[in-house]
Amino acid sequence: MTTQFSVSGIELELFRYPSRQESNLQAWDAADEHLIKHLVDNEQKAVNSAIINDSFGALTAGLLSIAADWPLTLETDAKTSLLGTTQNLTRNQLNDASLSWVNSRDELPQGIELVLMKLPKNLNYFSHQLKRLSQVLPAGTPVLIGAKAKSINKSLLETIARHLGEASASLTWKKTRVITCIADGKPRPLPTTTNWLVPECNLQITNLSNVFAANKLDIGARIMLDNMPKGEFKSIVDLGCGNGILGLHAKQCFPEAYIHFIDDSEMAVASAKDNWTLNKLDNPELVGEQATFAWDDCLTHMNEGFRPDLILCNPPFHQGEAITDHIAWQMFLDAFRRLKNGGILHVVGNRHLAYHIKLQRIFKNCTTVASNGKFVILQAQKISKKAQEPEANADTAIEQASEAPHPQSALYGKPNS
Repeated sequence: MTTQFSVSGIELELFRYPSRQESNLQAWDAADEHLIKHLVDNEQKAVNSAIINDSFGALTAGLLSIAADWPLTLETDAKTSLLGTTQNLTRNQLNDASLSWVNSRDELPQGIELVLMKLPKNLNYFSHQLKRLSQVLPAGTPVLIGAKAKSINKSLLETIARHLGEASASLTWKKTRVITCIADGKPRPLPTTTNWLVPECNLQITNLSNVFAANKLDIGARIMLDNMPKGEFKSIVDLGCGNGILGLHAKQCFPEAYIHFIDDSEMAVASAKDNWTLNKLDNPELVGEQATFAWDDCLTHMNEGFRPDLILCNPPFHQGEAITDHIAWQMFLDAFRRLKNGGILHVVGNRHLAYHIKLQRIFKNCTTVASNGKFVILQAQKISKKAQEPEANADTAIEQASEAPHPQSALYGKPNS
């Protein structure tokens, strides 16, 4: 994995978050380099600036390397972005005194004179971000957007013009381009939330713009809803909750349970909380709080005494533009460490992702609950035996998994009775 960022005389050591994650992906891409190069080539002064969608702090660290007191407001919806940026500033001995943070629902500050953005994968979310900027940027404010050249087309430039101001793209460099938009000073209304029904569960769902499956139930969640685990559960985690559909239905199935909703996306956590309230899921027979909502990197910052007896999980297999299974690895390892003895991890995933191999390596057991042509539901139980502790270093597990049988194994046969 490359960790040395070098462009236009700026040298940094950058890591993804967490720094010991199980992937070979670097913490920046050529679009980050292009934006920094563009600023250096144009001798940009340190003005009050906003940075949006900085995955792990490459842009932030780059600007602070140019000017240590560059006034910056950082906007992100991803907790791993916040944690990764902080980690990389510390690693490169860069002072964060001139930084302020906002999430994608906070009010943006006035007085911004320059905006740097990375183009997100979710273009509905991108449109939302442009409209947010239109409400605070004075006419004439430059907005620089870094993206892969293949992602930039006439339609994208028209979207930017419609929501913020006229835009044009630079020449290609390392297969990336920098879009320059000049804000027109005309505020646009923010988009409303998306609302839809899940009639089979009698649930109403509302989604903010950066939440997966924005206007319908995704196929993986649907098979999970049809195959909830059996048992008596008092403490349940919806890990990577998205809009919270799995945790909401878990409360319907286990009305005495306490539900914990956790996601890397702040908008997802907010949507889950809105949906809990919208569907009035608090059990009137119970006293006190019955759900918590945490913006976090998997189970990283949960209290050490936190010991759920069921974790529901529909893992993502991408992080931004990168396709990766390291998030699933982290979710499974965190689940093993946090579950109480006898606790269950209940997972849905595409058949080709071979999650059964990972679960077998970590839990030393894995059962197929249900499957169809595309998805499989797997269940692993934490069994309290020292011999069944997971590998201390997950690199070993990954190496072993790469030598394991193809996912079309006997494990994907008929569900166990």
